[in-house]
Amino acid sequence: MTKTVAIATLGCKVNQYESEAVQEQFTRAGYTAVDFSETADVYVINTCTVTHLSDRKSRQMIRRAKQMNPQAVLAVMGCYAQTNPEAVKEISDVDIVIGTEGRNRLVELVEQFIKERNPIDLVHDLAKDCGFEPLFIDGSEQEHTRAFLKVQDGCNQFCSYCIIPYARGRIRSRSVADTVSEAKRLADAGFCELVLTGIHLASWGKDSGEGTLLKLLEALQQVPGISRIRLGSLEPTLCDEAFVEGISRLSKVCHHFHLSLQSGCDATLKRMNRKYTSAQYREAVLRLKNAMPDAAFTTDVIVGFPGETEEDFEASYQFVDSLILADAHIFKYSPRQGTPAANMPNQIPPEVKEERSRRLLRLTETNKQNFAKQYVGKTEEVLFEQLALEGLYEGKTRNYLTVRAKSIDDITGKSMEVCILDCRQGILFGDICEA
Repeated sequence: MTKTVAIATLGCKVNQYESEAVQEQFTRAGYTAVDFSETADVYVINTCTVTHLSDRKSRQMIRRAKQMNPQAVLAVMGCYAQTNPEAVKEISDVDIVIGTEGRNRLVELVEQFIKERNPIDLVHDLAKDCGFEPLFIDGSEQEHTRAFLKVQDGCNQFCSYCIIPYARGRIRSRSVADTVSEAKRLADAGFCELVLTGIHLASWGKDSGEGTLLKLLEALQQVPGISRIRLGSLEPTLCDEAFVEGISRLSKVCHHFHLSLQSGCDATLKRMNRKYTSAQYREAVLRLKNAMPDAAFTTDVIVGFPGETEEDFEASYQFVDSLILADAHIFKYSPRQGTPAANMPNQIPPEVKEERSRRLLRLTETNKQNFAKQYVGKTEEVLFEQLALEGLYEGKTRNYLTVRAKSIDDITGKSMEVCILDCRQGILFGDICEA
């Protein structure tokens, strides 16, 4: 009888990639993957710990799995399992805990548990030296046009609010050869767009001596079948003249840059232990924009960081407004036990954080609409990814704007020129241009 596995993923794109890799391991071993809402023989919960809410959701998913099938093998991995394995083990009937290392052995560990019925705790001490874990996907089970490709793990930045360096350890880079090998497998599986992901993507190569992220991009540029390379979150400090000039020459690199900001106020950035000023951030944006005029920028902003005065927030608000971003993700600061910021004085009341968040969200929606409206009347290359509504397909431009267009044919996975006619709520609508 075929065994079944169900995987629940919380958190970031790196977690999504790792869950896909684990699922492929199980299917290669003869398991059938089912939805997490179904009864399964094995449940895997890939946890997140970026906020207290993430911790709570992780615990809820663990409990939910055993309720669906009390006889199932329950394995918990990921950042929450890494930083708080004792709390995970206190949840009844957790069979395997492995943190953020050892996931390439998960099938083996499940089979070991089935045979021996002894709980397994394989949470490694990430303070010790460890290499990049060899996880990979070939895309054989996916039906998308875009694939995540993890090339880096760990972080050495230690921002004062962030638990992730403790959950992921020091920086580790995937080799150029291994990355290119997986890119070729994904191209063979029909993917034409890669999204490079990592915990701190800008640090790729600093530990291995293979060079900078630019060298990796130059190697991926040569992979046949891949037409787009999209970058995950970057630090503005990466974007010096050499890097910007280099990527501007690579035709496959998409002109969409997610530059992490967190605050537009220098005093707040200093308390956050960020490694740049607002002026340096603006310089990075201008440098990219000058080299690639069609570049679109997205970012993350935290409101209500400890000590953020009304003047500090106003400075951050005005800075974000001046950038005319394509989009921004707004987060209310959430204290994380074990980080310096959790013990800082002048913690901001929830109602103040809520009000500041609403203001920035309104600004973001306005700027998103204004940025997208610039493309009405233009013709853009769109890689279609899915059927959004009956007869209406949805895809992305190279600078990551969402476009919808009608087609009687299935155009999923195809790149087509679209004449943009309208913009509604930041989404572009148009007609497919005749050949």
